[in-house]
Amino acid sequence: MLVTLGLLTSFFSFLYVVAPSIRKFFAGGVCRTNVQLPGKVVVITGANTGIGKETARELASRGARVYIACRDVLKGESAASEIRVDTKNSQVLVRKLDLSDTKSIRAFAEAFLAEEKQLHILINNAGVMMCPYSKTADGFETHLGVNHLGTGVTTYAVHPGVVRSELVRHSSLLCLLWRLFSPFVKTAREGAQTSLHCALAEGLEPLSGKYFSDCKRTWVSPRARNNKTAERLWNVSCELLGIRWE
Repeated sequence: MLVTLGLLTSFFSFLYVVAPSIRKFFAGGVCRTNVQLPGKVVVITGANTGIGKETARELASRGARVYIACRDVLKGESAASEIRVDTKNSQVLVRKLDLSDTKSIRAFAEAFLAEEKQLHILINNAGVMMCPYSKTADGFETHLGVNHLGTGVTTYAVHPGVVRSELVRHSSLLCLLWRLFSPFVKTAREGAQTSLHCALAEGLEPLSGKYFSDCKRTWVSPRARNNKTAERLWNVSCELLGIRWE
């Protein structure tokens, strides 16, 4: 028993010693463009924490006017204040947006259109995972309502990798595992790189609608490339939301 315990202790000690090298290996791609964004308007959902917050910080540092669209306005204001100080950019704004309520989504859109003439970059970052069973204000199951129907259609789909964030907050087991293995997973800043790449890199227009991971286009299963399935999903989603596209 003592021998086993000693071996386990040695093994985990070794892992933590080499953790920086392991995390560097799994950190993935880096957004390398130097594009600046003065005069550009950005909306990022769920940017009060995690990947969204780091994305907002980077885009604000490049001179963009950044709207943090989130459900918890107080947390949003705290994040915005921190980003304004860090980037010396006063144009980091917070607006209420609850993706579990289509009334809130429409109100946000109407208010934004009243404020701005253009939207240059939209990053649909907000999402939920492993929530206890519940329904949105419109009666949809929470994951479907927030992650799909509430978020809508994005230009690019991105996978940030395994990132240390608040997304696992509804699972005590995952929270424990995240703490235990935190030296080996991506930071929020590292997780934001693919979103930044798709938002900033030049020449990606022909790849609209493609799937990206670690700052490069990646493989998608045949089912995800099925046009008939995609059309059916689009039509069902519009029907659920009561939307008609001419």
